[in-house]
Formats: sequence, structure tokens, C-alpha cells
Amino acid sequence: MACLGFALLVQIGTNFANDYYDFKKGADTADRVGPRRAVASGLIKPQTMRVAMFAVFAVAFGVGLTLLSYGGWPLLVVGMASIVCGVAYTGGPYPLAYHGLGDLFVLVFFGFVAVGATAYVQCGMLTEASLIAGAGVGALATNILVVNNYRDVETDARAGKRTLVVKWGRGYARAQFAVAHLAAIYCPLHLLTIHAINPRPAVGLSLVAAILMFLQLMRLKQATTPAKCIALLGATGSWLAVYGLMLSAAIFVR
Repeated sequence: MACLGFALLVQIGTNFANDYYDFKKGADTADRVGPRRAVASGLIKPQTMRVAMFAVFAVAFGVGLTLLSYGGWPLLVVGMASIVCGVAYTGGPYPLAYHGLGDLFVLVFFGFVAVGATAYVQCGMLTEASLIAGAGVGALATNILVVNNYRDVETDARAGKRTLVVKWGRGYARAQFAVAHLAAIYCPLHLLTIHAINPRPAVGLSLVAAILMFLQLMRLKQATTPAKCIALLGATGSWLAVYGLMLSAAIFVR
């Protein structure tokens, strides 16, 4: 529960940071499409959002401290890095998302760190299985960012937000989207080879992932309007949640 609480609080704090810093840097303007941002739309004052961001990160830090008795000082390093990068994602002197590093951040912290650190707390060790599982989850998490940046490529370019889609175009984004799906397909099969998962659900999950790869890739290719991108954004997030639950169930029943 402490791991879950820390992860959720860091996610919320990072979203608050994105809302605040994207507004300050001019990435959120009247031209932006997609879910409404609180500061840019005038619902919350910038200073209020900034205070809320640091307050949430402070609570996350406090929750994370309760885990030190289970995992020692490595968890302190992981927790501090998670919070610092949550702010640095769009804030600070070198915002990661503005220099094409957002995808790497998501893969590392929403995949390897989130899954690996949680498994480390429960098991007392970092295993190959936890890293492979983290790779599958993290890959699908990056696809949420890909769809979001795919939609915002024009406004991001004008604001100087050099995402990978801005740098290399929508064709590259579709290729990255497909590769992430392939990683999610491969993950259960690799876990099967090291006897960390039940065979039938592992194969079943990979088959479902293959079908979803085809369907979502077609939707991304056809996402010629912001509304279609927003709909795909929801579907991509939902698939990540389902994938995580199915993968957990397959591991549990082995």
C-alpha cells in the first residue's frame, strides 16, 4: 500500500508540475487541444498550482520514508530521483520533455522503477522477472505520451517543446508506438521462458497484445483530428491498465 501510495502521489505531483510549467513556458495556449489544463484555463492560479505540486511531492516523500525499513537506502535514492525527475520533466533549467527525453523518463520511471522497486520491497531483491515485467508496462506507458505528443505536435513546435514527434515526425511516432507494443507482446513470452508466469495466460496475454497493437496502430494512422487522438489516448491508457492486471494475474496463478 505504501508503494502504491507513493506511486500515485508522484504521478499526481508530476501532473501538477506539467500543468504549471507548460503554462509558464507557453506550451499551453488557447490553441492547445485535448483535456483542459487547470492553470491555462484559469481554473487555478499558477502560484496555487505550484504550492499544490510541492505539497503533494512532500507527502509522497513522507510516504516513501516508511519503506526504508524494508529496502534501505537504495529506496531513498529511487524516491528522490522520482520526485526530482517529476519536477524536471517540464520544469528546471533543462526540462526533459522539452528536449525529447520525456519518453525515456516514462519508460524508466513508470516501468523499470515502478515495477522493479515495488518488487524489490516485497521480495528483498531485484530480479530479472521484475525488470522484464517493468519493460512491458513502461513500454505501454510511453505510448500514452506518444499519442499525446502526436496530437500536440504543432503547438509543441511553436512553443519550442522538442518532443520526439516534433524532431522526427509522425512517421517516427507510429514506428515507436508499434515497437512499444511489440515489447509488451514479448514480455509475457520472456517471463514464460524463465518460468515466472503460467503458460496459458502468458500466451493469451501476448495474443491479446498483438491484436491490440494492430487495432491501435491503425487508429493512430487514422488520427487526423484532435478528437480522434483524444479517443485513442483514453484507449491507450485503458489498455495499459488491463495489461498490468492481466500480467499480474498470470504471474499470480503460476
